[in-house]
Amino acid sequence: MDALLLDFNGVVVNDEPLHFASFRDVLAEEGLTLEEDAYYADYLGLDDHASFHEAFHRACRPLEPRTARRLVGRKAERYAALAARDLPIVPGVGPFLRRATGRCRVAIASGALRREIDFGLARAGVAALVEVIVSAEDVGVSKPDPACHRLALARLTGGAGAPARAVVVEDSLPGLYAARALGAGCVMLTTSHAADALTGADRVWDSFDGHDPAELVDMFRLVEVAPDV
Repeated sequence: MDALLLDFNGVVVNDEPLHFASFRDVLAEEGLTLEEDAYYADYLGLDDHASFHEAFHRACRPLEPRTARRLVGRKAERYAALAARDLPIVPGVGPFLRRATGRCRVAIASGALRREIDFGLARAGVAALVEVIVSAEDVGVSKPDPACHRLALARLTGGAGAPARAVVVEDSLPGLYAARALGAGCVMLTTSHAADALTGADRVWDSFDGHDPAELVDMFRLVEVAPDV
């Protein structure tokens, strides 16, 4: 089985500015300041729980689990309001995925919330092309741990642990490190970082525009598929 594992934020939808604004505003309510440069350098690729824990750790403030859940909920509300007004789609993702489904199986492996992924896939017109979605609710760790990628592969194979070859598409450095830990081929998009920051990827693209899934053929690599537990 050949699998194409896509991150969501910065890969299907170009929404990192919305996440930054949402995260910044909720932290401000707690008396914490977040600059845009710091967000892209230190928080991009982390899920919401990990991001809030990191921000409070840097401020030398404790963060109780109940408070963390409340802050994640507030951020989700803020993000939903912004996304409802304008949710940019990564150029070319629809045509690319429609061609890819004839060559491989497609999954989302993301630290985003499931409701955000569902909304974004529907807005991009690609929901029917994605067989499996792994979201923040499905795994207990954030990238660069490749747990979400392994779970996506397990679900694509029915949990049988059958051999699989995979290519991962990411935009963040934790996503790149997760792809490397998985042993998969990796395409990085420059939606969140400049190309010169993405060394170590097999390919670096500005978007999916002008690209075809045939370009992935030499990047599919055999990876370990863990049981779906």
